[in-house]
Amino acid sequence: MSSSPLSSAQAARDRVATRLQGIMKDAGLTGHELAARCGWHKSKSSRLARGKTPPSDSDIRAWCTACGAEDQIADLIAASRNAESMYVEWRQIHRDGIRRVHEQTVPLYQRTRHFRVYASNLVPGMLQTAEYATGLLRSITDFQGTPDDVSEAVQARLDRSRVVREGDHRFALLLEEAVLYYRVSDDAAMAGQLGYLLSVMAQPNVSLGVIPFGARRTVWPLEAFYAFDDAQVAVETLTAEINVRAPGEIRTYLKAFGELSKIAVRGPEARARITRAIDSLG
Repeated sequence: MSSSPLSSAQAARDRVATRLQGIMKDAGLTGHELAARCGWHKSKSSRLARGKTPPSDSDIRAWCTACGAEDQIADLIAASRNAESMYVEWRQIHRDGIRRVHEQTVPLYQRTRHFRVYASNLVPGMLQTAEYATGLLRSITDFQGTPDDVSEAVQARLDRSRVVREGDHRFALLLEEAVLYYRVSDDAAMAGQLGYLLSVMAQPNVSLGVIPFGARRTVWPLEAFYAFDDAQVAVETLTAEINVRAPGEIRTYLKAFGELSKIAVRGPEARARITRAIDSLG
């Protein structure tokens, strides 16, 4: 891809900083003068103007008020919040446990009509069984050292996943074949999870493709991503969730999804690969 989602998030922060600089210059103030008006240490205005420190809502209000630009407060706060939501560390998202993030994203799942999901490491959340999700969320909680609300989080994940069975939603999902073999839960849970994949792929609103181990790659393996209509792509890394909303970047992810779709197998061949993964559990 031409640019990373992390660079896009930084660019959004930089745009906010540039606007703050412009407001200060239009007011004819220096950084030191602005800091004095706001009651800040003299270096704070410089850090904010250079994008070294993301501004809080109160920082933006104080900055604009000091510059006589109160009419720009609401727009700048919205832009700043959007920039910060583009790159959010999992530790911050899960600081109160995992359940809440599932509940908060229910509206996004409900309003999305066309889901396109590429899974390179795990079965996608909306297709996870309770047992598989329990094993996965337990390992995430232990690794991150965040509050333990695994039971509640699993139920919240299952509740959010009702969109697969209810409403007018379409799902196009691509799984790397390796996902079928990664044992993030015990063998019984893995067997149940893979069996559920065989069941759910029969639904008319679900298209499930498996990218074979030996497929000739036209697109290299990528980080897992979820596309919600043409409006947003959520990219999952080890440390953070990155939300891409720039139209150009969304088109790049959808192009990658289209190319990956070409090398995936579906129908009987996909079923055969899932069945072989079940048999491998012994």
